[in-house]
Amino acid sequence: MPYLKFLQLVNTVRQLPSYPAMDVTEVQTLNALAQEWQIGNKVSVVQAMGMLPDVSPSSVHRRLKTLRAKGFVSLQEDEFDNRIKYIIGTRLFARYLAQMDRCLTQAVA
Repeated sequence: MPYLKFLQLVNTVRQLPSYPAMDVTEVQTLNALAQEWQIGNKVSVVQAMGMLPDVSPSSVHRRLKTLRAKGFVSLQEDEFDNRIKYIIGTRLFARYLAQMDRCLTQAVA
């Protein structure tokens, strides 16, 4: 089954020393951010806190801090209002997404 093979490959990737360990909420947060970025949306910290309906905003905020510390995201101030911070994916996050793409391609091949 391709889906199970994909999960196995993803678990292998997440155990590589080149990627810091992530919990389920961190992965969900990155996935939600990636979907918004894919369609060209900027995502503020406040917006991100409301993106996961089954997770409290404070939990998402804590996970954003840990994802930032792990190097997956950074913050950028709004050019007109320095109270607004936008979440930006880093090179590490781009490499992680590329690796997930490879896992998916390999699973369905």
